[in-house]
Amino acid sequence: MSTRRLFKPDADVCITFKSPMNDILRKHGVIPEKPPSPTPIIEEALQEAVKRAHENRLDGKDLDELDELEDEEDEAFLEKYRSQRRAELSTILAASVYNQVYPIQKPDYSRDVTEASHKAFVLVHLTSSLGTNIESQLLTELWREMARKFGDIKFCEMRADLCVEGYPERNTPTILVYRKGDIKRQVITLRELRGEATSMQDLQGLLVSVGAVAENDHRVLPTNSADSVRQGIMEPSDDESEGDMLD
Repeated sequence: MSTRRLFKPDADVCITFKSPMNDILRKHGVIPEKPPSPTPIIEEALQEAVKRAHENRLDGKDLDELDELEDEEDEAFLEKYRSQRRAELSTILAASVYNQVYPIQKPDYSRDVTEASHKAFVLVHLTSSLGTNIESQLLTELWREMARKFGDIKFCEMRADLCVEGYPERNTPTILVYRKGDIKRQVITLRELRGEATSMQDLQGLLVSVGAVAENDHRVLPTNSADSVRQGIMEPSDDESEGDMLD
């Protein structure tokens, strides 16, 4: 006498395997629906990135570079970007009142940093007290370049141990981003960026992430949009309190 093997609902079943039996089980709710493939979503994101890169292909080009493209691009399209660049340059020139690194003293910190941040973004570099801190030396050099390039943002510098008594040397260099009287972002050592390989592009990315400059600002070095989709974009950390700096 033959025996029929009954299906047990709690038996192990590969729910992603396509078979007539699995289709029947799904139909009757015995096993869950097969999860959708992520491939179409990824492909759509990549296609959108390529499309956006093409549409924004003139972003970041100055007026001279736009003039060089007269034989390659539609004149009306070029003129649209020229007008945008002129308007951007006018706005930036009007707001570029800093253009240098400001050394600050503790008694003036509230006025030169906290209060000043109601007018513009203020970035403070808390430097190392040691001449052997390569990251701090590197950031000092980059700070000068950033201040010249982004004159509408105030770049300040101060020795960390003179700013906060007992500030840990291991936490230098530290970047503090102020806006409207509050710290919007802290970067504790350049390890949060690319360490001793940190570049202007990394600092510009920081400005974009906090909203100090627009992503399509012509002063910002361009990045590959499609690569950004593949690799993912690191989100800035949540706002941290001033007290966290001494941890």
